Amino acid sequence: MTNERIRTTDAKAKETRRLAERTITWARRVGDILVKKADRRTPAESARVVHAVRMARRVVRDRTAVTKLFDDIAPRFLARRGGYTRIVKIGQRPGDAAPMSFLELIPDDAPKAAPASKTDKSAKTDKPAEKAAKTKAAGAGKEATAKKSPAAKAEPAAKKKPKSAE
Repeated sequence: MTNERIRTTDAKAKETRRLAERTITWARRVGDILVKKADRRTPAESARVVHAVRMARRVVRDRTAVTKLFDDIAPRFLARRGGYTRIVKIGQRPGDAAPMSFLELIPDDAPKAAPASKTDKSAKTDKPAEKAAKTKAAGAGKEATAKKSPAAKAEPAAKKKPKSAE
């Protein structure tokens, strides 16, 4: 959690990913409460935060890592519902040829969608007309291939008979 990227064997990366995803989910579920100051939280909200921190501490033993998890990492993934980590395979380890990989947190580089302008709307109205024209053309092409297909099927059958006879 502190480095946000580690180099390890594939088996360890897969197991660590399972634990990391679970702890980030615990932190993310109380993310909306963490935005509030501690003195502004209700007793029920404070209890939820304490429970989530204790659950995360069961897996992550380092206090600074848990603090970073709740303060930095969880707010970054508030809008994301799972899939916080990725495993990138990097080859084999020299010496014993164990498969190695990087386990890393997904970066926060998701581009935000821009609002649609009037020019985009006019382009959208043109697209259905183009699609209709393409489907008509494709339908005509399918009919032509359907007429050819029985003759095309007969030719390969004729070619196969002489080969099996030899």
